[in-house]
Amino acid sequence: METSRWIMDGNESNFEEVALRPSYEQLVVVDFWAPWCGPCRVLKPILERLAAEYGGKFRLVKVNSDENPTLAARYGVRGIPNVKALREGAVVDEFTGALPEREVRRWLERLIPSPAEPLWREAEAALTAGDRATAMAKLQEALSRDPAFDRARLRRIELLLEARQVAEARADFAALGDKTSEAARRLESRLALLDEEATGSLTALAEQVAANPKNWEARYRLARGYAAEGRFAEALEMALAIVEGNRQWNEDAARKLMLQIFEAMQPDDPVVREYRVRLANALNR
Repeated sequence: METSRWIMDGNESNFEEVALRPSYEQLVVVDFWAPWCGPCRVLKPILERLAAEYGGKFRLVKVNSDENPTLAARYGVRGIPNVKALREGAVVDEFTGALPEREVRRWLERLIPSPAEPLWREAEAALTAGDRATAMAKLQEALSRDPAFDRARLRRIELLLEARQVAEARADFAALGDKTSEAARRLESRLALLDEEATGSLTALAEQVAANPKNWEARYRLARGYAAEGRFAEALEMALAIVEGNRQWNEDAARKLMLQIFEAMQPDDPVVREYRVRLANALNR
């Protein structure tokens, strides 16, 4: 039975039609409930109200688990209310129990596709093709449509850092909604590498190091300069030479710099693994 345009009753015979197929076009939220369940009676009106309020941004399908035990078993329902989010026929998230409305709303907002997402995908395709200018334009347009779409903002920050547009990168980082994600923490570490005053000409610093390999100050500034430009392997090599040659220099600054660089990199990067091992060996000598 259809109770509204965006709220359906689902069962074992119509689930394909009302839930699975529509999930390829929009987010589908399936509420497994039962008439005897008190928390279900609390959650049900919240979901119905939000489905009406969001006006088609998601479809709510209500499934009586007592009347549809095979469907409940198929989706691993062990406690009710159990709410599952479907995209492209698969469960992408879920929760069990009667959450407060504000938490249900927050859960939905994480899952509902943003109007910026297609533009973000176009930007990613442009980057794959090597077209950075188009990618930046698409990311800017995406953020104009949805300033809270962090995936576009994170990518834009990366590109701004590559272009040495540090002030803009900092402004974009400040506008991030979630600064606790792994990607955000990596970018925060990269920005922290730029906190010191300009390191000077990298060419001049490299010449100083070549002339005097024990010029720890020049070597350290060169390591920071490489790191600021995203030349992490070169930065780690330069800092490791300080650890190996004079570990205590400047209150262990080179080791601390290496740890900071690790935080700015992908944790599974082979360069990170290599230099973690080499740093450990240097410290244990």
